[in-house]
Amino acid sequence: MKLYAQYFKTDILSGLVVFLVALPLCLGIALASGAPLFAGIISGVIGGIVVGLLSNSQLSVSGPAAGLTAIILVAISSLGSYEAFLLAVVIAGALQIALGFAKAGTLSNYLPSNVIEGMLTAIGVIIIMKQLPHAIGYDVDNEGDFFFIEKGVGHNTFSSVIDAVNYSHLGAIIITLVSMAILIAWNNIAFLKNLKTVPGALVAVIAGVLLNEGFKATGSNLAISQTHLVNLPLPTSFNDFIHQFATPDFSAVVNAKVWIVGITIAAVASIETLLCMEAADKMDPLKRMTNTNTELKAQGAGNMLSGLIGGIPMTSVIVRTSANINSGGRTKTAAVAHGVFLLIAVLAIPAVLNKIPLACLAAILILIGYKLASPTVFKHMWKTGKYQFIPFIATVIAVVLTDLLKGVGVGLAVSMFFILRANMKVAYFFKKEKHHQGETVHIDLAQEVSFLNKAAIKQTLMHLPENSKVVINASDSVYIDYDVIQLIQDFIKIGSKDKNIQVTTVGFREEYKIESSTHVTSSN
Repeated sequence: MKLYAQYFKTDILSGLVVFLVALPLCLGIALASGAPLFAGIISGVIGGIVVGLLSNSQLSVSGPAAGLTAIILVAISSLGSYEAFLLAVVIAGALQIALGFAKAGTLSNYLPSNVIEGMLTAIGVIIIMKQLPHAIGYDVDNEGDFFFIEKGVGHNTFSSVIDAVNYSHLGAIIITLVSMAILIAWNNIAFLKNLKTVPGALVAVIAGVLLNEGFKATGSNLAISQTHLVNLPLPTSFNDFIHQFATPDFSAVVNAKVWIVGITIAAVASIETLLCMEAADKMDPLKRMTNTNTELKAQGAGNMLSGLIGGIPMTSVIVRTSANINSGGRTKTAAVAHGVFLLIAVLAIPAVLNKIPLACLAAILILIGYKLASPTVFKHMWKTGKYQFIPFIATVIAVVLTDLLKGVGVGLAVSMFFILRANMKVAYFFKKEKHHQGETVHIDLAQEVSFLNKAAIKQTLMHLPENSKVVINASDSVYIDYDVIQLIQDFIKIGSKDKNIQVTTVGFREEYKIESSTHVTSSN
């Protein structure tokens, strides 16, 4: 509770920024999926409030995901009605809850950090490339479409960026430049950085709206038309609002196609969520660990509720989560707040939201993308050595040129090649003595320690009793994977302090930056 109180203000402001990012994505993904626009809003609200409250993750933000658009589009068409599709979403949610109880979330422990880094960097590159057309007023591609091959327009990401130059709009370009100038100033000028109660993204959006309204009032050719603004459905009465909700067709439960769609959604949504969880934990400034099994249950509950009232399926989403972390979010309050803001905005000020230029939101997303894919990331991965860099860059290229799941699959395959090549020489051996509180635990690392051993070591460290002593011996180790080194370093700096564990490290080579010494900690 102390942590929630400490970060309450920054979390609320971060939630506001995430709301601004999430609003057009909710609408764009629903449109790209062939679902009602309001279905995307339903999914966003539930992903923020319900999943946010139930989730074990402090930083993840859930909502409709680009990775599911193709599945949803085909499913609605093949099942014959949107109501039958909603039943498949409910089934998917139930299956995710079952996966959580079956502890399928532990699969995320086997994802190497170089692949996760590659995925995050690729998402940054994709965000920048997808938002550049919106930034100059070319909005033929829906917000929320993160596929390389753009459905329905016959283009790919690269060709759309080139085409956008021919259809640019000076008014949109001006608004983008002004918005980016505000955001950059807010992050670099000391006076503005200290204005923590006013997020730069909100100022940028207000400035964009005022500029465009000024263009309209003066009859200028710089004015941006409604097709290049946020386009939220506007119900004319309470009955119109209620009619935007829908319920599943439970009579379709005997349809085998409904079950196939449900299983497909559950599988893809769960994989994307686990990928995002691992990425969120990696980006967490406080280095906390998420219980991924609890997360699957939370996602399942969210998808069941979304399906019951007319929403499309959701996952934990990297774009929203990155926006949350970069905006200062540190607890789940931010995710819940973003859902509350979505709900309030849809109920109270939809007409005001429809004045926001997409160019303004593109500026926010471009800077988020740059933080994910900055040159510093490439330099850092290069310095870690070829065994880290090659899978990293392979993941970046594959995700950009295909999609998230296929790209990560390529990265995993490349990473596995190097691991299997190493394991053909020396097998991994891990020894753990039975321990009780107060006793000394000896963890002896083998000659070759790969990322495949990360899960076992992580579980051992997490379950060490309070006030105990642990000796981690690397004297026999020829190679220790970067993931395992990072895990041990984080445990020494943070995890051991939380449980008042005295850590002694022995035999670590100089390049691992873990000194052979006793690290004495004390609980706060």
